[in-house]
Amino acid sequence: MTSSRGHQGAHGTGQIEEQLNNQAEAAEKIQGLNKADVEINAAANSKSSELDEIIDD
Repeated sequence: MTSSRGHQGAHGTGQIEEQLNNQAEAAEKIQGLNKADVEINAAANSKSSELDEIIDD
């Protein structure tokens, strides 16, 4: 059992993300990828963003 609501929420969020990823992978295997899917995956897995150009380290 979790010790706080915040911890419980974080754990639940991780489970939801994992389930969504599993569903996306299953759909990809069944349907294949279309151009939009490829672009979304590339953007989601990108290590940089437009904010990187604005924010100075």
